[in-house]
Amino acid sequence: MKTLIVVLLLAWLAVSLLGVIIEGLLWLLVIGLVLLAATALFGWLKLGRRRSSPTS
Repeated sequence: MKTLIVVLLLAWLAVSLLGVIIEGLLWLLVIGLVLLAATALFGWLKLGRRRSSPTS
């Protein structure tokens, strides 16, 4: 799961950078940043719960 989150974060970062490089695709920057933030939040919540769960 952690590997998938990291791969998605890198993919969204690449999409955002592509949007910056190609000026006509500025909307791609916005979409990439939104997906980057959503994936980071999802990963933080998922992995945070896994670490904070009590061990019995």
